[in-house]
Amino acid sequence: MTERSKTINVRTLSDDELFYGHKACPGCGGSLAVRIALKVLGKKSVAVIPAGCMSAVGFNFPQLSFGCNSIISTFAGTASMMTGIVAGYKAQGIDDVTVVGFAGDGGTADIGIQALSGAIHRNDNMLYICYDNEAYMNTGIQKSSLTPFGAATTTSPAVDGAIGSLSDKKNLFEIVAAHGISYAATATVGDLPDFMRKLQKASSYRGTRFIHILSPCPLGWGLKTEDMVEVAREAVSTGLWIQAEFYDGEFHYGKHPGTFTDVNHYVRRQKRFVHLSDEVIKKIEKARDEKWLHINRYTKQLERS
Repeated sequence: MTERSKTINVRTLSDDELFYGHKACPGCGGSLAVRIALKVLGKKSVAVIPAGCMSAVGFNFPQLSFGCNSIISTFAGTASMMTGIVAGYKAQGIDDVTVVGFAGDGGTADIGIQALSGAIHRNDNMLYICYDNEAYMNTGIQKSSLTPFGAATTTSPAVDGAIGSLSDKKNLFEIVAAHGISYAATATVGDLPDFMRKLQKASSYRGTRFIHILSPCPLGWGLKTEDMVEVAREAVSTGLWIQAEFYDGEFHYGKHPGTFTDVNHYVRRQKRFVHLSDEVIKKIEKARDEKWLHINRYTKQLERS
């Protein structure tokens, strides 16, 4: 059994620290996602990081916080730079290196989606990870297209009766899957065993692979540092964040929680939502229920086929 084929879990996870000594804020979900991903992927990885939180905290001259080869890309060019690195290794006959990108929600769903779409279309052999903290946190907590409905940001402020973001969170996972990608998944820093499993599964595929991991930001979400992981878990238990995979041309959704935990509790503990009325929270619950109804219909169709 090769090192890559061994099942990776908490007991077998490498002791190698390939993302360390960084200057991320306490309780940063994004830095946890990067740390765990590189532990799973190993030293034969090349990390591509655009302008954003992880480049800001991980590249501090003369200090480099990465224990593997790494490079900062342009904000919009994460996937295109990864394409160039993949081509360079291919030209040298090297095929045992994982080219992995770590980009935030703004750098992926907004400014970087064109390059990502092109890479998936070409099926370049790379793993792209979006650490989603639901706003442009590095530059002042501005709204992105992955900011959820009702969230207050500096560009969607909750003032004078406004409710914050007026648009729903873009369904990035399904957009990526619509390309016919080799493998795509959603995950959360609240469930690291699931994230590790999906990283290892992604590594078993060739071509472009994508993981979208919810990574709460205590500063931008208005959380206590020690609550970050619990809130990430609660996003799943409320049904607002859906664990899913796409491979071999089909969607595979995580099990319905059965009984959802209280959305009101989830949003009220975050300062970005504290202004929301009960009526708006009910609207959020209704949108969640409609999404799960759609998923359940799809799942039953698969069972009948």
